[in-house]
Amino acid sequence: MIESRIKAIVRDVHDFPKPGIVFKDITPILKDPFLCAEITAALAVQLSGVEIDVVAGIESRGFLFGPSLAQLLKVPFIPIRKQGKLPYNTLQQSYDLEYGNAVIEMHEDALLPGQRVLIHDDLLATGGTVVAASKLIQQLDAQVAAYSFIISLDFLNGAARLSPYSDQIFSLVAY
Repeated sequence: MIESRIKAIVRDVHDFPKPGIVFKDITPILKDPFLCAEITAALAVQLSGVEIDVVAGIESRGFLFGPSLAQLLKVPFIPIRKQGKLPYNTLQQSYDLEYGNAVIEMHEDALLPGQRVLIHDDLLATGGTVVAASKLIQQLDAQVAAYSFIISLDFLNGAARLSPYSDQIFSLVAY
């Protein structure tokens, strides 16, 4: 079962990025190319039946599996990045996260009106970053078709914050 394989390899890092946080580190997964392929395939299976025109990955860990998932789904990939990292004209959205605040950006021409977007990130915690990404997508008159995550920290109730944008919320592992 893929959930138990992922849980066995994800590393807990205590007090990162600040005291009291237990960070779920997925980088050990990247050492296993077969598990990476299985993860991408499992995400795609979860999304079968969801109409998706574009995959949007959130910096930086949404870039690890997002492009592979987009290729498997045969749709474009667009990056949602931290402020100041994209070279062309951007739209911005500020947000709060569990340990501070930040701004994310997307190119102003990244989406067409009406496109159905899958937002992918490695982990759903409180949902702050993903809500900000959802608002960026709406600024271009596109819609959030679904969300995909490798891990969901269900005890933080982030999915409740996402449901106004889409009730299609998928993850491979829940804590």
